[in-house]
Amino acid sequence: MFYSSVTKPNDPSIDNVVATAEFAKGAMASRLNWLRAAILGANDGIMSTSGMVLGVAAAPGATAASILIAGTAAIVAGSFSMAGGEYTSVSAQRDSEKSAIETERAELKANPEGELRELAWFYEQKGISPALAIKVAEELTNKDALRAHAEAELGIDVDQHANPIQAAVSSFVAFAAGGLLPLFAVATFGAYRVQATAVAVVLALVVTGYVGSKIGGSKPGKPIWRNLAVSLMTMGITYLIGHLVGTSIS
Repeated sequence: MFYSSVTKPNDPSIDNVVATAEFAKGAMASRLNWLRAAILGANDGIMSTSGMVLGVAAAPGATAASILIAGTAAIVAGSFSMAGGEYTSVSAQRDSEKSAIETERAELKANPEGELRELAWFYEQKGISPALAIKVAEELTNKDALRAHAEAELGIDVDQHANPIQAAVSSFVAFAAGGLLPLFAVATFGAYRVQATAVAVVLALVVTGYVGSKIGGSKPGKPIWRNLAVSLMTMGITYLIGHLVGTSIS
């Protein structure tokens, strides 16, 4: 951060600005993680449920009741599976981050001079001169040594950890919401249920692909086409398998 000639580095207003910026950064990261989990869950719900209901619908003699039961089971099982997977993976990530921070805390206590030189080395690798790097390392260490090392060495914010419950809930809700769309289409349009489901899925994945691209800051074209390609392949393969299996056992 650069300061003007009329602003002193120890000006309390600077600390307030930095604290506000760090809070905003953490809040934004949390919001983005939640949105990514929601988009992933919705995509899975759409693709998994559409594949399930179309696979059952393709079988000769499939009834509206059997399709509805299969789709409902897919949504329930998929929602819990997504939630459990997210909870487990995010909990493991959080535990790993906390363990790494505790290791860093112990190293700072055991060898503060060595850790100071190590922190300076990290800044030297970013192109800062050795003299300035050691000065920066000293100032950051005096302010909050653990935070400085966690951010430089581990890429971790000591105050911001992934929330496994939030990830699980958002994935559960998103999967269920995504799965309801193909289930509604296949249960509502009777003889045209396959066509209606395919159209509904394509439109939904265009939306999720677009939103996902905006979250990631990329152009929407490729994400949308990736979504559509995977979904159409999923629906086509499951429809074919459902038809072949249904024909062989009928």
